[in-house]
Amino acid sequence: MTPPVFDTAAIVRATTPEMVLTAVRDTLIAHAHGRTTVPPPLHLQFPDADGDCHVKAGWVTDTPDFTVKIATGFYRNPTAGLPTNHGLVCVVSARTGQIRAILDDQGLLTAWRTAAAGALATHAMARPDAATLAVFGTGEQARLQVEWLARLRPIDTVLVHGRSLDKTGALCKEFNTLGLHARPALADEAAAADMVITTTPATVPVLQAGHVRAGAHVTGIGTDMPHKSELPPGLFARAALIATDDHQQCLDHGDFGHAVRAGSTTDTSDTPVGLLLERPIERPDGAITVADLTGVGALDAAVASAVLRELAP
Repeated sequence: MTPPVFDTAAIVRATTPEMVLTAVRDTLIAHAHGRTTVPPPLHLQFPDADGDCHVKAGWVTDTPDFTVKIATGFYRNPTAGLPTNHGLVCVVSARTGQIRAILDDQGLLTAWRTAAAGALATHAMARPDAATLAVFGTGEQARLQVEWLARLRPIDTVLVHGRSLDKTGALCKEFNTLGLHARPALADEAAAADMVITTTPATVPVLQAGHVRAGAHVTGIGTDMPHKSELPPGLFARAALIATDDHQQCLDHGDFGHAVRAGSTTDTSDTPVGLLLERPIERPDGAITVADLTGVGALDAAVASAVLRELAP
């Protein structure tokens, strides 16, 4: 029998931010305690098209489904009027191996689970009184990171740093429409915010370690392939606390791994971000904290299963 295929419109109707945040939080905690199965991601690069593809799989122990997900990013697409990201999620029974459903989400669930993971980590690791947020990047994920973090804590000011002045201005206008008081900022000013989130496909660091102020928190989410890099190794040397979503992945192709190979930190200096979500952390006001998030396949499984329960109860 042909498995059902659910399109983006159906997925949007069935999904709430609260559902995604809960699934991501619970799964990051489970992952930190070894209650997931996550094989290494498969990566493909298409240099001539400025594109890449990830294939990720994951399963949360004792849950009925696992998933295999294809996610693509083709960064010239906007010039042709096409979205940068695309993809789908295949939900498979962990009891029979039968394909239960195809979620033709066009990359939306990946975007949402990434936004949830970044927002949760930033909220947990930033100072309680941190209220100025800077985002590096002007794409969909930059927008989502700010909007989803604003669900978890008050934000006084949003600083946006991007390569395109037009896109930076447009994103600030969108944030201002939501009452988030946004404005463009140069890289050094953005790096000095209370909270910094980087959301780019950069291959070299987008900020300088010395521009990050004492007491700040930085979350990097764009370094999801070995050739990418957003956060400088020197930032990890300054950090009092380093969190990773998956230790081995972040060593292999995260900014944490780049810092380890540069000698700026050790390969045992990180803490699973799930442990920091499980209980409140103690952080001196002047400490710098860093989260390196490379995307865990078990998050896709948890979110897709939660959505499918709504679509096909």
